[in-house]
Amino acid sequence: MGRARLMRHTEFWDRLETALGDTAYARYWAGSQVIGSLGSRTVEDALAAGESPKVVWRAVHDVLGLPASAR
Repeated sequence: MGRARLMRHTEFWDRLETALGDTAYARYWAGSQVIGSLGSRTVEDALAAGESPKVVWRAVHDVLGLPASAR
């Protein structure tokens, strides 16, 4: 049984910036978009509370409706 690969915060931010197309907008979005599956917190709040970047990315992926290849 293999161990799931961890996601680093830098990888998370790179993916979010790629998905949204702009660094400034990605940071704005992360601080303003409340996501129910993250306990009705923003991306920034969830990460600051210690939520795994991988868990946060999965929630972002679902909210943005990104293709499976971006998972």
